[in-house]
Amino acid sequence: MKSLYAEHGASATPQVIAATAASLPEQAGALERARAFAEPLLATQTLDTCENVLQHADAVAAILRTIGGSEAMQAASYLVYACDHLNKPHEVIAKAFGDNFADLALETTKLVRLQRMARRTQNSANHSTLAPMAQTAAAQTESVRKMLLAFSKDLRVVMLRLASRLQTLRHFAATKLPVPPGLALEALQVFAPLANRLGIWEIKWEIEDLSFRFLEPATYKQVAKLLDEKRAEREAAVERLRQQLADELATQGIQATVQGRPKHIYSIVKKMRGKSLGFDQVYDIRALRIIVPTVPDCYAALSWVHSQYVPVSEEFDDYIARPKPNGYQSLHTVVRDPQGQPIEVQLRTQAMHDHAEHGVAAHWAYKEAGTKGYAGGVTAAGDYDAKIAVLRQLLAWERDLSGDSGSGDGSGMFDDRIYVLTPDAAIVELPKGATAVDFAYSVHTNLGHRCRGARVDGAMVPLNTPLKNGQTVEVTAVKEGGPSRDWLNPELGYLVSHRARAKVRAWFNALAMGETMAKGREAVEKLLQREGKTAIKLDDLAGQLGFNNADALFEVVGKDEFSLRNIEMLLRPAEPTAVADDYMPLKKPRAAGGKGGVLVVGIDSLMTQLARCCKPAPPDLISGFVTRGKGVSVHRSDCSNLRNMVGRSGDRLIEVEWGAPSGKEGNVYPVDVAVQAHDRQGLLRDISEVFAKEKMNVIGVQTQSVKGTAWMTFTVEVAESGKLTRVLKTVGELGGVRSARRR
Repeated sequence: MKSLYAEHGASATPQVIAATAASLPEQAGALERARAFAEPLLATQTLDTCENVLQHADAVAAILRTIGGSEAMQAASYLVYACDHLNKPHEVIAKAFGDNFADLALETTKLVRLQRMARRTQNSANHSTLAPMAQTAAAQTESVRKMLLAFSKDLRVVMLRLASRLQTLRHFAATKLPVPPGLALEALQVFAPLANRLGIWEIKWEIEDLSFRFLEPATYKQVAKLLDEKRAEREAAVERLRQQLADELATQGIQATVQGRPKHIYSIVKKMRGKSLGFDQVYDIRALRIIVPTVPDCYAALSWVHSQYVPVSEEFDDYIARPKPNGYQSLHTVVRDPQGQPIEVQLRTQAMHDHAEHGVAAHWAYKEAGTKGYAGGVTAAGDYDAKIAVLRQLLAWERDLSGDSGSGDGSGMFDDRIYVLTPDAAIVELPKGATAVDFAYSVHTNLGHRCRGARVDGAMVPLNTPLKNGQTVEVTAVKEGGPSRDWLNPELGYLVSHRARAKVRAWFNALAMGETMAKGREAVEKLLQREGKTAIKLDDLAGQLGFNNADALFEVVGKDEFSLRNIEMLLRPAEPTAVADDYMPLKKPRAAGGKGGVLVVGIDSLMTQLARCCKPAPPDLISGFVTRGKGVSVHRSDCSNLRNMVGRSGDRLIEVEWGAPSGKEGNVYPVDVAVQAHDRQGLLRDISEVFAKEKMNVIGVQTQSVKGTAWMTFTVEVAESGKLTRVLKTVGELGGVRSARRR
């Protein structure tokens, strides 16, 4: 790993972090005892990353030791991996080491398993048997982040996972083995930002550089090569500048420590990309840090630096006057040396430096530090405030990830939800207290309907058992079936999710609607049987009545909101044996000799009547049907009733055509217009006004309102149907009108 610590002369050892959470109780020889306990279990075992488990645990303990982890924390690194090889891990570890060790080991083991399975799921999600829950790699990574935070109330778990992931990355770097898909990306997107939030820079920068090395090897090698090309020259120049600044500040009476500032490959590339800079434009390749006792000293030192070198004004930032949201404070400036080469200089106090290097972890008070407190600066009484500071950092990170600004106080960010796993290790987010039924509905609606039992971590549980973080849930389902009404009873506790409740209610509503429609269908079909009209298509019948489809008709009939009498009135005029008023005489008598109205081709003075079922009007294509005793009934050629009659008595079909109009005004013909619209005040008036403006006489209106929808039938008199088409377009443009058509 390429580090710039050496070339800048800075110490690579950060201030001791102790243990990053509530400490484990110290026990005599805990570390040696834990390793001896785990060795027989782990010595021959291998992780899915091909690492020997015991060697991995040894390395994790060493990493924890370098950042100040206590012996108790180091001991826990062995017990975590021992859990997989014990029948009753909590009971065994608690007996040998105490409940505190057992709790930590079990919680960390859960997280290890979860992340391992989640990485596998990223590659197999598209082939999952639970396809509706299949997640993209990005979505899965986001869920892993949230799950990590759900466990992060106990920061000891996080420390162990950070150290473990760093060791795994080191293992792949040393062995040159191919890195499993998703592992490096997860390290860069999950572990490095978490280390950053906790201020554990020693782990953060190394995870970033190693992950970047695996994700973009070509870019990594290119930047590393550029750094190496002038390393010796740059180191000498930085050392000269460091010594010069230290001596001259001392001469000015400013007590200061001048250090080289480390810069790593990933941070260099990130800055180049973020600001669209070339490698030679990244100012802080050569960088110094000046640490002084007080804030006034920061500004005094800044003034002196600017007087000795040429400042780059647009690169100055005052984070002392305007701290960053995470509390970071420092002065940043860029100056040019006599040769014109840029140098970045940071100026801060020792307290600012401690916070910048170690974040909120630098202010943690640990029980193992006793009454003296961490670094002699924080007493045990400050433990609560320090813990709140850490949690606020994690809550802020969670809000960043989820895009939720929250309520502002950070409350409830963890406590209102849990994360559980499908058998294929897809992560499912649920409200706190959710059950296996909630889980089933979140995976797929149909699975929820058919859910009849559940296994949680392999054990059968009642369906109303509240789930917990990290549990694996497997649903037992029947091939067909629906939910139980008991699930909607809040006292029985089957459902917590509002979404799941809505799906159950929708199922029962659909069931009730099905029964209503079945009732309506039965009534309509019986009527058609009585009338001898079983050949009529139900959708055609519904359309003639002004409905979109047959189901809409069945629904209102089943609810007794639509009278069957309306259907009878539509059906009966189509019978060839209908009474005299089933046919409509022209409003004006036809002129002799076929000069107006309807002309029966080849037959003079034959009585004709316009059929009420289709109400033809010029220039509709028409056909005639010879009735018994009522002359010729004239229908539109596309009339379904005409087709039925011709099917029974085809020899009675006769050719007819429209005659020339008679008189000055000509003949007028009644036609029916069906309008469907959102029911509103003034609707009937607005439609009637359209007909009035077009000088169309309205001789009949039928209206009915069903669930806020108005179904209206207008009978209007027209001289020719072509004009009606234009008028219907105008009606269709009125507010609330959904359709307007001729029946």
